[in-house]
Amino acid sequence: MKSNPYRLLNDHAFWKRSIAKLPAHEVDPVVDFPQLINRDTKVATAGSCFAQHIARRLSKSGFNYYVPENGHEIFDPETLTTYNYGTFSARYGNLYTARQLFQLFQRAFGLFSPIEPAWRASDGSYRDPFRPNIQPGGFESEASMLLDRATHLQLVRKMFETTDVFVFTMGLTECWRSKVDGVVFPICPGVEGGEYNSEDYEFYNQTVEDVVNDMSQFISLLTGVNPKVKVILTVSPVPLMATARNDAHVLSATTYSKSVLRVSAESVTNKFDNVFYFPSYEIITGNFNRGQYYAEDLRSVLEVGVDHVMGLFFKYATDADSPQIEEQKAESIDTSLKVRPSVADVECDEELLDRDI
Repeated sequence: MKSNPYRLLNDHAFWKRSIAKLPAHEVDPVVDFPQLINRDTKVATAGSCFAQHIARRLSKSGFNYYVPENGHEIFDPETLTTYNYGTFSARYGNLYTARQLFQLFQRAFGLFSPIEPAWRASDGSYRDPFRPNIQPGGFESEASMLLDRATHLQLVRKMFETTDVFVFTMGLTECWRSKVDGVVFPICPGVEGGEYNSEDYEFYNQTVEDVVNDMSQFISLLTGVNPKVKVILTVSPVPLMATARNDAHVLSATTYSKSVLRVSAESVTNKFDNVFYFPSYEIITGNFNRGQYYAEDLRSVLEVGVDHVMGLFFKYATDADSPQIEEQKAESIDTSLKVRPSVADVECDEELLDRDI
């Protein structure tokens, strides 16, 4: 046969060789990824709900999961967990959008001071608009909330300045923002504290250009205060809980959102030498696993899926041996949905959008 460019490619370039002929647990779409993490590397995490899986597995595997905002030593571990210490590297809660991340950096370094007041909840407690679920039961006063926020932002600044690797899971493009100063929130005002009105707030769905610009500005600022930092981007495989677009089905809205994020991640990775993309999205959503990585709600990710993602993450990104990933045989999945593998538990503000329906 005459030579052509495809004859020079490795097996991973071909669907039949790298996917169709392999059992699900052996599919490896990573191909190439730098070893960025050893036992001493400070690894910080942020992002959507799925980022919590990376944080939890890093911590349990003996790596240096970096948590500058770790709570007072007088509290027991259970209390600290209840108050969301350690869920992420700081108590910022879910950062669903690139705009949230960019504005968090600006707020931590005094580059942006939103005018949004504290939100009041139906029980009379006060909520931080930028992390409304971070404090169980809310804050007893606006003053206590602002004091906690000031401490929080100090430690966020420390985290950005001193982490070695920053892992950010991009989750959504849909967001709600203030018409006054453009600040965005993790959830629509009125869902968990605050009061929605169309005069003060508006819905916005980010474009590829928006996400690339926000991430580029964030990475430039981050590298400015921490020149040696490495950034790992992932895209959350968790579908939208709900869309604010009444003109679109939630399935189409999810496809748009994840497509924008995936394209943006590729663009940003190609733009910066210290940014790398890890394909957790492809591993969980890929049709090669025949839906075995999702729970019966077709949204929650099962532990077997997290096993696959983190096995490859440890194999490529760290100096540890890849944990053994047991084969998930088709017969082990109960098609009646009476018995399913365990769901990977996470804290997710987005769940509140459908709690009353």
